[in-house]
Amino acid sequence: MIVLKAPQSRLLDALQSVAGVVERRHTLPILANVLLRKNGPLVEFTASDLEIQVRTTVELGGDEGELRTTVGARKLIDILRALPTDQQVTLTSAQGKLVLQAGRSRFTLQTLAAEDFPLVNESVEFGPVFAVPQKTLRALVQQVHFAMAVHDIRYYLNGILFIAEGRTLTLVATDGHRLALAQAALAAEVPSRQEVILPRKTVLELQRLLRDEDTPIEMRFAANQARFEFSGMQFVTKLVEGKFPDFNRVIPRNHKNIVALGRAPLLAALQRAAILTSDKFKGVRVNVEPGVLRIAASNSEQEEANDELEVDYAGEPIDMGFNVTYLIDALANLTQETLRIELQDSSASALFTVPDLPGFKYVVMPMRI
Repeated sequence: MIVLKAPQSRLLDALQSVAGVVERRHTLPILANVLLRKNGPLVEFTASDLEIQVRTTVELGGDEGELRTTVGARKLIDILRALPTDQQVTLTSAQGKLVLQAGRSRFTLQTLAAEDFPLVNESVEFGPVFAVPQKTLRALVQQVHFAMAVHDIRYYLNGILFIAEGRTLTLVATDGHRLALAQAALAAEVPSRQEVILPRKTVLELQRLLRDEDTPIEMRFAANQARFEFSGMQFVTKLVEGKFPDFNRVIPRNHKNIVALGRAPLLAALQRAAILTSDKFKGVRVNVEPGVLRIAASNSEQEEANDELEVDYAGEPIDMGFNVTYLIDALANLTQETLRIELQDSSASALFTVPDLPGFKYVVMPMRI
């Protein structure tokens, strides 16, 4: 039976869209496979790691009829990548194996039974559906993802908080030393507040899949699951259980000292200063006085870096220490050119905002240097 007959690029795109969740190390051998379900010309690909399940359906030709099987995801992708992009690929099922042919190349691949593939049990009690353009959600994730914790014992920090309330979608991430918040307007009002914590792996996979386009992504949240549908794909994920910190208490209010400057010059100066920091200590000193901002860094080898920037500032002199990585992460993930830094004194957190991005806030705690 000819399962599919399509250009190499079309089949590779479909497989790559789901295979990101496939773990290289897994407890169940079948989790290294992609579930392939054929129904006439339509072929459905499903991948899972028991926490996340991604599914896409594409029209790839082949014989009429139905087929269900699983095949190694990475092997199939590696084979397709090694073929010319304009090559026509045929996948045939015979005697419990799949045979891939392209030009004079032929590959015989082992399969495992589709019945053994562990599909995620989807919740039957999802909340109301709401949607934003893909590029909007992609931008929101871009603005906060870097502030997620990594393997923190406070497991609820290893992800992003999603809140849909009224006509506003809010994303928040924090690792306890910094906090990023981004907001966007929803086209329709959400009838009741929806609040979930998406796991780190889910966030990174969504970030990889979302496109910079206006087509919508539909979202629905349940008590222990979230479901996203976009571009012919269905993405289901388990949630992080736990109570996210009250982020509103962390965001400074009424800081009286405001510095206005360009994002790109500040980023470049911080990147230069970071060269002379060490892996163990990433601290830089930031001194701001009327009209000028100075950045200084040093290391155990008695090397020093000093930089100055012209800024719009008329307040009191303030001298603070920061983890330079925290500052670079935020600035590198923004595209707007004008930046505001709101300060109180050397011991209070700094608030970074962007005039052209009213929904964005970034809070960084100072460090002793």
